Amino acid sequence: MQTVKASLDQPPAVSNAGVAVHGRTVPSESFRLPDLWQLHLYNYEGELEVGGTLHPIRPGHVSLIPADAEVHYRYRGPSEHLYFHLRLADRGAAQTFPLMQDAGPAVPVLDAMLRQAITAASPARANAEVWAVLWRLTQLRPPAPGGRPAVAAALAYIEGRLPKPISVPDVAAAVGLSHNHLTRLFRAETGTTVVAHIRRRRLERAAHLLRESTLSIPAVAASVGIPDLQAFNKACRREFGRSPRALRTDRP
Repeated sequence: MQTVKASLDQPPAVSNAGVAVHGRTVPSESFRLPDLWQLHLYNYEGELEVGGTLHPIRPGHVSLIPADAEVHYRYRGPSEHLYFHLRLADRGAAQTFPLMQDAGPAVPVLDAMLRQAITAASPARANAEVWAVLWRLTQLRPPAPGGRPAVAAALAYIEGRLPKPISVPDVAAAVGLSHNHLTRLFRAETGTTVVAHIRRRRLERAAHLLRESTLSIPAVAASVGIPDLQAFNKACRREFGRSPRALRTDRP
């Protein structure tokens, strides 16, 4: 897999953006942008070659191409994509991206954010939208075969029900899978179990509320779906090595 490195410590500066359609008159194109990175969200099938590496293009794929890279596109008829030409800071911690990724279930969100950037009333808003998209690209994971849509739906279901009782059979039923099938896909996609993910997300939210809000400890416990104070205390000690009261005093 071909990767690129870019610093996201500062927002990008978008030089040009829009919706482009290529392949109407020629089957291929080659070019480079000496000073600008290229961010593309594709809605067609074709091929991209960068540095001798060939990348299939499919609807929902997204690419981030470094400045001054020679690119070769091969089209199969009219080919539409969202494009952004931008400058990135050359200092700060480098983030590593696959040059080409399948955005999977994130496509609708990325598409909406990028279209907002294209129509933004100010350069600062456009830069902010693209900056958020670039950070999202650092978190995309290669999909397990057949797994990403179901796991994405399971994650969304869990987030929406954290304050309520949640069981693995509940989650499996909500996404139309058997308990065992969801368990296998979830571990392959996230590297953890459904139960462990639910516990971690509840305690992450609890730690935030303990440190940043004035909610009482019982109210925090109830708001994250662990209303039993003894169980909440044990869970915090197991996860953070500290009691809820100690976490409350541990403000940054």
